[in-house]
Amino acid sequence: MVDLTRRNFLRAKKVSTPSAVRLPWTADETLFTRGCTQCGKCLSACEENIIVKGDGGFPEISFDKGECTFCQQCVIACDEPLFNTFDSKPWQLHIEISSDCLATKQVHCQICQDSCEPEAIVFKHLQGSVPQPNIVLSDCSSCGACVSVCPESAIKLSTSLLGAEHE
Repeated sequence: MVDLTRRNFLRAKKVSTPSAVRLPWTADETLFTRGCTQCGKCLSACEENIIVKGDGGFPEISFDKGECTFCQQCVIACDEPLFNTFDSKPWQLHIEISSDCLATKQVHCQICQDSCEPEAIVFKHLQGSVPQPNIVLSDCSSCGACVSVCPESAIKLSTSLLGAEHE
């Protein structure tokens, strides 16, 4: 088994680096890193090509490449019992919009809202300011459609508790 925490420590990587976003429906990080054979079938099966080989060769999601459509092909392609059933939530990710957002710099941009199919990102009109983004967490599917379209890379989806204050 590869201990990614130890590997990062030995490489002098920042310990606070957020954990990798694993495939949707992954049951548990420890189970995943113990059971994943790194065969690459999930990478080939991904219709959106957002699965990449990450640290230690384990597959992870790169929302910079696009969104997850929850097509389930990566899970179906995997021969290992690493996943929850499809009737459960694909994952519980946290979203954060950083201060790099153009709207916080008084530049009118709403491309993240336009790309958000469940309409979880809405812009509130404030007097004397351009509209500011607000995330409705109960509507967010964590698909990542907003991440790759952001011209400032201001939106992050992670497994950490970042973004828990947004509603």
